[in-house]
Amino acid sequence: MGDVGSVLGAAHRPFSAGHQPTEQGCDPEVELSIVIPCLNERESLPHCIAQASRAISCLADLHGLVGEILVADNGSTDGSQALAEAMGARVVPVVRRGYGAALIAGCEAARGRYLLMGDADGSYDFTEGVAMIERLLDGADLCIGSRFKGGIAPGAMPWKNRYIGNPALTGTLNLLFGTKIGDAHCGLRAISKEAFQKCGLTSTGMEFASEMIIKASLKQLRIDQTPATLSPDLRSREPHLRPWRDGWRHLRYLLMLKPTRVLGLPALIALTVGSMLLVGSSAEYFLPGTVPQIGSYWTLLGSTLVASGHMAFIMTLIGCLCGIHAGYRPSRLFTRLITRFTNLEGMLLVGFALIAAGLMILISVAVGWVQRDFQSANSILPPVLGALAITLGLQTALGGFVLAIVGGNEAHFFRDFLNGSAKSARDGHDTLA
Repeated sequence: MGDVGSVLGAAHRPFSAGHQPTEQGCDPEVELSIVIPCLNERESLPHCIAQASRAISCLADLHGLVGEILVADNGSTDGSQALAEAMGARVVPVVRRGYGAALIAGCEAARGRYLLMGDADGSYDFTEGVAMIERLLDGADLCIGSRFKGGIAPGAMPWKNRYIGNPALTGTLNLLFGTKIGDAHCGLRAISKEAFQKCGLTSTGMEFASEMIIKASLKQLRIDQTPATLSPDLRSREPHLRPWRDGWRHLRYLLMLKPTRVLGLPALIALTVGSMLLVGSSAEYFLPGTVPQIGSYWTLLGSTLVASGHMAFIMTLIGCLCGIHAGYRPSRLFTRLITRFTNLEGMLLVGFALIAAGLMILISVAVGWVQRDFQSANSILPPVLGALAITLGLQTALGGFVLAIVGGNEAHFFRDFLNGSAKSARDGHDTLA
């Protein structure tokens, strides 16, 4: 093992005129940054920094990597900052509170090309990050630790997290995004600075762990996994994690980033079943005696399903285009075909046409009602169809406005998207082709 002090000393040399970060935010001499989020971790921080120093020393001996330890402090009031600096770490103050906010700020300030992050509570062994960095050196973009493969010490994880929360959320992530992650919420992980910047991470809370995997998957980055052990943390106070609150934030984020399955699939089912009910009721009304009678009252359910499915379909499209616009979702043939016919003017025309058709149907129903001396009709199909047409027209017109907002006032994004441009409407962000 090399000398830890010399390694850290090399990592903390001040910048000179000829020693500046590259355009990607990396220091030409520092190749590894170990990022530790911190909020009042004075009890456990020395243990973590010592382990991180051993990891840097090991990687220096094995691969000649120069490293730094960076503590992203979230406003500690127990003197964690001074303690970290005294042990040779670089402290980056982070004003915005949150686990994800601290890690994002720390990774942005990191000077290395490779980033290793781990919690400051002493539950992870930073020397196990050596294998993760080696995976990055072998070509991986992201390496996630797996506590279920590495081992969980007694008392290190509450039973509800170990047997319910973590498996359920990890399984949901794998199901929705087609990943094969064994432990999506392990706090020990490594990512290249380039991959970190590509992902454009924004989550400020614990859902940051899921966001990193999701966006890396959507960006088609290479994700590896290595075992990681979990030990009881070294703090005497309660942990920052709130299982139910943070679990819901994870689940909500998973659902928001997969509109095609969360909204698109139910929309397809609702439209199919609703259309079948409407067709059956309409055939019975217009061609009596030629089809089995199902009753006109099924029209109510059919119209409800069609209206709901139509709205869910529009929301699916909006969700997909927001992801493409933000730069983390690849464009698909489906969205290309749909957006070819999706613009504000076209959707307004279709919407107004449906509204006009619905009004004409309702007017004819009202005229017939007067002609029958205000007696009820034999079927509720015509008024239901008229109301459905108006509903679909309003949804289409309003959806067109929302899509126009997503695309920008002059729809530059849609033109770039349809022309196959790799650039999104927002400057500085790329859209996957």
